[in-house]
Formats: sequence, C-alpha cells, structure tokens
Amino acid sequence: MPAKNRIKTYEAGAYYHIYNRGVAKRPVFVDDQDFGVFLSYCKTYLLPKDSTALQDILASDASSKEKDKALKLLRMNNFADTVKLLAYCLMSNHFHMLVYQKEAENIDQFMNSLGTRYAMYFNKKYKRVGPLFQGVYKAVRITSEEQLLYLTKYIHRNPDPDNGKVFQTYPYSSYVVYRGLSHASWIESGSVLGILSKKNQYKKYQEFVEERRDFEEMAATLKDLVVDL
Repeated sequence: MPAKNRIKTYEAGAYYHIYNRGVAKRPVFVDDQDFGVFLSYCKTYLLPKDSTALQDILASDASSKEKDKALKLLRMNNFADTVKLLAYCLMSNHFHMLVYQKEAENIDQFMNSLGTRYAMYFNKKYKRVGPLFQGVYKAVRITSEEQLLYLTKYIHRNPDPDNGKVFQTYPYSSYVVYRGLSHASWIESGSVLGILSKKNQYKKYQEFVEERRDFEEMAATLKDLVVDL
C-alpha cells in the first residue's frame, strides 16, 4: 500500500478515509458474529456514555456480573463528542470507514481502541496469536465535498467489484442507513445526504450510488484516496 497513506499527522476538524486489511490478506471477519462484534464496538465507542446510569448500577444491588459490565463501560474510552463515523463497509479481509475528527488525535485514539479490542476478541475466539491487521491502519484526508460524496459511493459499492447489485442488500455496510431502511444514531449520514439534496435525500442518494455512468469521474476524484485491497 502506498506509504503516503500511512500518515501519522492529522488535522482537527477534518474527514479521513480509514482502511486496513488482514495480515497477509487473511480474513478478519469469518462469520456473522465477527462482523456484529466489530460493529457493536463501534457503536459503544461512538454513542454517548450514560455515566449516571452506570454509576447507579454500581451503587445498586445488581448482580456482580452486571456491576462488572458497568465498571468496564465506565472505564472504556468514549468518542461520542470527538469522532463521527459517516460511512463504513466491512469485507471478509478488510474494511473501509469514512471518519470525522474534532481534534487532531481523535481518530488515532479511536482506531487504536477499536483495533486492539477487536484483535483481542478475534485472537481469543480463534485461538491465535500475533497481529490481526496488516500493520497500522491507513488514512487519507478528504479535501472537498466532491471527494466526500464519491468516497461514500466507493465504500458502499465495495462488495461489488464487478459492478453488480450485491451491494444493495449487503448487510455489513452503512448503505441501508443511507437508503432510509435502517436507523443507527451512531452513523452520521446527514453531512453526506445534505450535499445532494434537501428533499427526498434517501432517493437522491440511492440514485447517485447506483448510477454507473460516472465511474470514470469517481475514479478521477478518488485517485489518491483509495487503494485496491
């Protein structure tokens, strides 16, 4: 992968394309549970933490198991106020994410927490040791609304290398949110949907993503933002 996409210096108030794959291109998601666990970790990190409710559990006569869970959640990092996940697609051996950060180091903190936690889960489940991902995740800054828009199209069409229709029903991407078929408060789709239209946003976005005639324009716009995994 191009070294220029292995950046370690980030800018505050910026959008980034984040991606990585399994070491030696091996699977990082083997079954439905793996996909679900990764997304549940994203949700936990990105939704606001209800510290008051968790403290109430610790002070109550709840079971030791419930208290242990509440304590872990209290101690866990939370990025609800600093990171926004705009779009994602998880494939068997790699993932793509479009992320916004408020401060310069928020993405690095978020991805380190997410990657470490998921690798621990995966290695324990499959009784393996060693790195799960191929080095440190890669990141490229988005510099225009056009790039932002086309990157979500690239991400959501990722399950279809042959430009088929699999992506329309693929369960492990945020496309269902962008079509209005599912709601996820931890996915911030409004910034992208608002670029296309103020009315009938879901329909307009679906038409944009499923339009094939602009693939050359998309490729030119995203020239330095994507890489074949």
